[in-house]
Amino acid sequence: MNEPVIVILAAGQGTRMRSRTPKLLHTICGRTMIGWALAAARAAGAGRIVVVDAPGEPLRAQLDADVELVVQPLPDGTGGALRAAAGALGDAETVVVINGDVPLLGADTIEALAQAHARSGAAATIATSVLDEPAGWGRVVRGADGGVERIVETRTPGDASSDELGIREVNTGIYGFSAEALGPALALLTSDNAQGEYYLTQLPAILRAAGHRVQAFPLSDAGEVFNVNDRVQLAQATAVAQRRIIERHMRAGVTIVSPETTVIDADVRLAPDVLIQPGSALHGATTVGEGAVIGPHSTLLDCSVDAGSQVLHSYVVGAVIGERVSVGPFAYLRPGTVLHAGAKAGSFVEIKNSEVGERSKVPHLSYIGDATIGAETNLGASTITANYDGIAKHRTVIGSRVRTGVDTTLVAPVVLADDAYTGAGSVITRDVPAGALAIARERQRNIENYAERVGEQPARHDSTQARTGHGGSSQRG
Repeated sequence: MNEPVIVILAAGQGTRMRSRTPKLLHTICGRTMIGWALAAARAAGAGRIVVVDAPGEPLRAQLDADVELVVQPLPDGTGGALRAAAGALGDAETVVVINGDVPLLGADTIEALAQAHARSGAAATIATSVLDEPAGWGRVVRGADGGVERIVETRTPGDASSDELGIREVNTGIYGFSAEALGPALALLTSDNAQGEYYLTQLPAILRAAGHRVQAFPLSDAGEVFNVNDRVQLAQATAVAQRRIIERHMRAGVTIVSPETTVIDADVRLAPDVLIQPGSALHGATTVGEGAVIGPHSTLLDCSVDAGSQVLHSYVVGAVIGERVSVGPFAYLRPGTVLHAGAKAGSFVEIKNSEVGERSKVPHLSYIGDATIGAETNLGASTITANYDGIAKHRTVIGSRVRTGVDTTLVAPVVLADDAYTGAGSVITRDVPAGALAIARERQRNIENYAERVGEQPARHDSTQARTGHGGSSQRG
């Protein structure tokens, strides 16, 4: 079978979303609705993909170079949309038409429809579904030969007879067409209806009148063609898509302790034996290597975590985490952070645009911004890189096997060479040579008998005592 051209109808106004964002640019599990349709079309083996957009081309920025975009100049129905795409079909033998607002439609279903259509030799193949509550759906009327005779719309009272309304087999809006028969049939569409629009549902009757055969392709899961038209349906589709994503990962060897409290986007990649603890959210293009532990209560966005690492109670954005790295609890890793194998970013640590070498540790209560740190370095608690002078950012370079004392501030630009040390409480403004100890603080001075002197002073108002830091115990109650 020649690869089909897949046409995605995506020019709807989406007014029920009540949003300035075009309907198909709303996201489901980290992927736009048009993105879901494109992914399904590619996975189904499309030879070419054509997207029918509205005037102004709001979807263009979301389309890769391999996708052809055409514009439906007027909102004149699904038939008008396919007419707008007719010039882009080229020499295709099979044309598959899907809607952009059915994000749960699977690639397997599209591929099976295309294959069934090619085998049958029919002019059109219509995906149908049998519903217990078919109200609002177009009914599929079968002919004596079992093929599709026509589709009856039910938009307004009087469109269908009582017998037709009793039919439970409905049109799902997914079609396969023979390109040779499609062109002439499109030319015969009429807008003789209350909406004054052209509908693809007219095509079965037109093709049958021309002597062609139209067959049905029953779907086993009606949920695949769930339409998203408002925010309620968006949430419903998101819940189904999320469940599918989580179940797919679990079947591939990922342990997800609490699926109901876990969020995983569509494009996240997880290796076998990854453990996702409760309350965690993995977004964007995040990847997690074998045996890594995420959470509980960690959020990862567009980052990579290599094998054997742990990210506990932390927020990580655009970071690269190597093997056997420990992050958290309560760490914040910002874009440009690279933690090499065996490194540590501990509790209440923020790192931004910095590289931390192998087996180096930023254990707790520190801010590291615009820095390069070598291997096997240990930064004491409350080590700060003062990277911004009010006008520009500057870089701090810390070598290998460096030890900073607690409460060290490194005023960039500054370099601490290999094996350097800093004394606790130091503010380092000059480079520190290899192996040197830098101490930059006021020399301590002890005032003898200070307590006695304070005790001799007359009683003062509480606010005065508070300023000296020596309020009496009787004041605390």
